Amino acid sequence: MSDTDRPNNESTGQPVAELEASSVAELQEQLAQAQAQAAEYLDQARRATADLSNARKRMQREADDYRAAAAHRLLEKLLPVVDDVDRAFTVVPSDQAETDWVNGFRMIQRKLYGLLESEGVTTIAAEGQPFDPAVHFAVTHEAADGFADGQIIAELARGYKLNDKVLRPAMVRVAKDA
Repeated sequence: MSDTDRPNNESTGQPVAELEASSVAELQEQLAQAQAQAAEYLDQARRATADLSNARKRMQREADDYRAAAAHRLLEKLLPVVDDVDRAFTVVPSDQAETDWVNGFRMIQRKLYGLLESEGVTTIAAEGQPFDPAVHFAVTHEAADGFADGQIIAELARGYKLNDKVLRPAMVRVAKDA
């Protein structure tokens, strides 16, 4: 078949088969570009979604940290009040121990301890325990009969933990070899 026998495009004079081949190639190239652009947009969307998720998590973590720090500060300020209430009960005269007034203060004391417990505050064991500088603060080191070296003789101020972190170390007297 000669070129004159093949069908031609009337506007360009090119054979129809050549036009179809060039159009197919052009369309395939456009499709490849569109697919590449779609893949790029999908990647950007996934990254934006991941960034947003990370930002939300970071904001939640920061808010949780802020609340924990605020609770820590408030509970630290409350501990001297708890200490004062405890000390007050050590000097109540025996003839006053069962009065309504003293019993009212015992209720206040129980509520304070209940509040501390509800917030995750626990006491640190001290008396008779081995000294641990991570949770105890040694006020004195002294010779003491009946106690091993490094054993706590007495607790001067109760220590507290907040969710397994030291809120306030226990102030203690520690035995040492003579």
